[in-house]
Amino acid sequence: MTLAQDPLRVACLGAGYFSQFHYESWARMARAQLVAACNRDIGKLAEKGVPAYSDLGEMLRRHQPDLLDIILPPVAHATAIRTAIAQGIRAIICQKPFCTSLAEAQSIADEAAAAGVTIVVHENFRFQPWYRHIRRALDDGLIGSVQQLTFRLRPGDGQGPRAYLDRQPYFQRMERFLVHETAVHWVDTFRYLLGEPLSVYADLRRLNPAIAGEDAGYILFEHENGARALFDGNRHLDHAADNLRCTMGEALVEGDEGTLGLCGDGSVFHRAFGSTSTAMLLPASTWQGFGGDCVHALQSHVVKALLDGTALENTAQDYLSVMRIEDAIYRSAREGRKLKLESM
Repeated sequence: MTLAQDPLRVACLGAGYFSQFHYESWARMARAQLVAACNRDIGKLAEKGVPAYSDLGEMLRRHQPDLLDIILPPVAHATAIRTAIAQGIRAIICQKPFCTSLAEAQSIADEAAAAGVTIVVHENFRFQPWYRHIRRALDDGLIGSVQQLTFRLRPGDGQGPRAYLDRQPYFQRMERFLVHETAVHWVDTFRYLLGEPLSVYADLRRLNPAIAGEDAGYILFEHENGARALFDGNRHLDHAADNLRCTMGEALVEGDEGTLGLCGDGSVFHRAFGSTSTAMLLPASTWQGFGGDCVHALQSHVVKALLDGTALENTAQDYLSVMRIEDAIYRSAREGRKLKLESM
């Protein structure tokens, strides 16, 4: 899909906590122009510097943007996307988790495809610089054949009755939490690094009685050629980093010719098999905002695709795979068994 107009005209929907990273990114993008914003509480848009609306349909009719950026919780996704489709919007970015269920997401993806509308799910972790760097190292064969990938989620923000209330209080009410809200980032990242998983086994638990959903657990994935990926998540525990939210944990990617490591500061190191010394491949991140500026990387990726016709990652139809894997994870945890994904 290519849109000829450069710069791309963008409108945003939403003004919650995470929207700050979206707006900041659009403001410094040379090939995109923010033309309007919409939010139920229009007062939150006072400092955005663009026309503000409380009604999505009105904003779209007046400005007809090339791209709508939806920065709302899942319960609002379907209605917003259908409104955009009805108004002739041809391209949409939608925050994750995408819609309220796999069935709803499938329906929305099908409706968009039938209308010729492109939806990209705002799954930004694969765009973090350390994972892009690790992917290039794997493509170059730096550590040979990958046998194991482990990520240890340790944000240290889940203890006590006030957990999450200061930043994203709705976390406490999510009946599906660790996987649906958080681990899906690494479901997608593992897909990006190793390809689609073949099977999954999950052991989930809730440690904090103040929340509704699970906040710790292990998820084991089987990939092609015998590789295994382990997500080891515990929101109660921390890791060695000044900014716990930079990487939210630590990772190892181990191959038969060496190891790649991700530290909590965003640095990536390499150790050759049989060696005791390491070499730094990527220095520590100096970005003060979220996730190594991955929001800007994702949004720039979408703008380039829409203007230049380059391939898009994480379209809605592709992202349905992540949601199917998520459902399998919860089913595996309920049933206490490994599930093959080919038959899901």
